[in-house]
Amino acid sequence: MQLHSIKKISGKKKPVRIARGGKRGSYSGRGVKGQKSRAGRRIRPAVRDLIMRLPKRRGFSNKPSSEKPYAVSIGVVARKCFPLYERGKDIVIVTSETLAQVGIIDGNRKVKILSGGDVKFPIEVRGIPVSKSAKEKIEKAGGKV
Repeated sequence: MQLHSIKKISGKKKPVRIARGGKRGSYSGRGVKGQKSRAGRRIRPAVRDLIMRLPKRRGFSNKPSSEKPYAVSIGVVARKCFPLYERGKDIVIVTSETLAQVGIIDGNRKVKILSGGDVKFPIEVRGIPVSKSAKEKIEKAGGKV
């Protein structure tokens, strides 16, 4: 017999069953008193506490009434729509479909154009809400809302 030929005799060792007297003394490694020293103790799951905190009223909902629009700065719109202007269009028409096509938004989502950045070519915005300062920048560049 050599070291490389030795194999384990048994498989998995059974865990020691605590708190049944015997070699660990009167408390059997559980300490003195309290919930953790009792038989059959189970700590309540945190999910139940969260559920208990919710108000118990019929019809209560904390959801917003409408979906908030996705904020897009005018600089991002100008940067993404500039290739359309370079192709020979004298004015670029911006709609939610155009923004989805260019890759600013995905699908048919509500959008609002804000005034971050600036525009150097005329843009016409249709069917999208625009902030006051963004509207001024668009009109200054020769576009319209």
